[in-house]
Amino acid sequence: MITEFKNQNTPVDFGLVKEKIKNSGVPSIGNGTIREIVKIANEIQQASGEKFVRMEMGVPGLAPPEVGIHGEIEALKNGVAAKYPMLEGILPLKKEASRFIKMFMDVDVPRECCIPTVGSMQGGYASFMILGNMDTVKNTILFMDPGFPVQKQQLNVLGRKYEAFDVYNHRGDKLEQKLESYLSKGNISAIVYSNPNNPSWICLNEDELQTIAKLADKYDVIVIEDLAYFAMDFRKDLSMPGRPPFQPTVAKYTNNYILLISSSKAFSYAGQRVGLLVISPDLYHRQNFHLKERFGSDKFGYTLIYKILYSFSSGTSHSAQYGLAAMLKAANDGDFNFVESVRVYGERAVAIKTLFKKAGFDIVYSMDLEEVLGDGFYFTVSFPGMTGAELVERLLYYGISAIALSGTGSDHEGMRVCMSQIGEDELGILAERLEQFGRDYQ
Repeated sequence: MITEFKNQNTPVDFGLVKEKIKNSGVPSIGNGTIREIVKIANEIQQASGEKFVRMEMGVPGLAPPEVGIHGEIEALKNGVAAKYPMLEGILPLKKEASRFIKMFMDVDVPRECCIPTVGSMQGGYASFMILGNMDTVKNTILFMDPGFPVQKQQLNVLGRKYEAFDVYNHRGDKLEQKLESYLSKGNISAIVYSNPNNPSWICLNEDELQTIAKLADKYDVIVIEDLAYFAMDFRKDLSMPGRPPFQPTVAKYTNNYILLISSSKAFSYAGQRVGLLVISPDLYHRQNFHLKERFGSDKFGYTLIYKILYSFSSGTSHSAQYGLAAMLKAANDGDFNFVESVRVYGERAVAIKTLFKKAGFDIVYSMDLEEVLGDGFYFTVSFPGMTGAELVERLLYYGISAIALSGTGSDHEGMRVCMSQIGEDELGILAERLEQFGRDYQ
């Protein structure tokens, strides 16, 4: 473990960075949250005048699709800004969401089960809240990590319990035994994972999804499938509506599911905070007397929409719903290839991985079962002799910001690299800074 700085002649003024870290109020900046790293990088950048290479936050680095913008503008011209949106969502969005799930996942879900939310984060938060009130014994959420750190923060805010394990060493045939070791205790209400995975970019395959579904049915737990990076496994062409291959999903194998579909990454629509909460028809209509006691309604779907989501935000932005509806319709009709529009992330990942490897870094999650890991929105790196927290902190002195894997529930040391904000014009400066870092610490 490296504890001393090898070189104080860093690309960003050493004393300034040290002072900003000291004054940040964060006990260990290397273990800081995404937003804490954003804040410190902004402060150092402003004070030093040195532009940072930003890797800490999954901000789309592409322009939003024109079809979405035009759909939203047209809705605003028609006066929707003066009207409260219906809690269950506008009909055009619900219709196209149902079509989208059929076209790109080959799953039939009625319109009523497709609900807009203020980003898929709100959908996850609402799901955690309702599932935490359905069974006094099943009071714990199980995360198949690594994962999105804020989901655990949401549970902390709710005062709910969770358990977690790093799935990387329990893939394939090993997954069933690992899951059953948790589910057999009887306290798990839901299983959460992302696919493709944030941050490792591994992708669960059909066999693994069937295993999850089988155990979800056996122990009556709900699977929350986070599809923030929908169809972004670029090793397959998932872009053709109504034609295989489709986005892999547990929804093909069980009725115990909730899908979180984001518009932020696949549609570059992060600023409008609009996503989809998709509930299986069986779960939507399920009745539960604990919900009746807690919320005054015993039906799952009704409670989630008219009790929980209503109390959060009284609906999702009216115009943003029209924007998303327009994008989904264009994708469903074959007029807009949303996958092709974001394929550049995979191409960018190849170039950036090469720079890290050249500077002496290693790829942490390098394999996807028997396949080499695909290239997409994220990848993970480590540096010999350093913890993830040390690596993140030291790279701030080199004008590079990222988050440690420790915050994602990973069992491995290292950090997450998000390449969405790194333009081609920044690759040269990134190479220089990584090369100096490599020289300083090798």
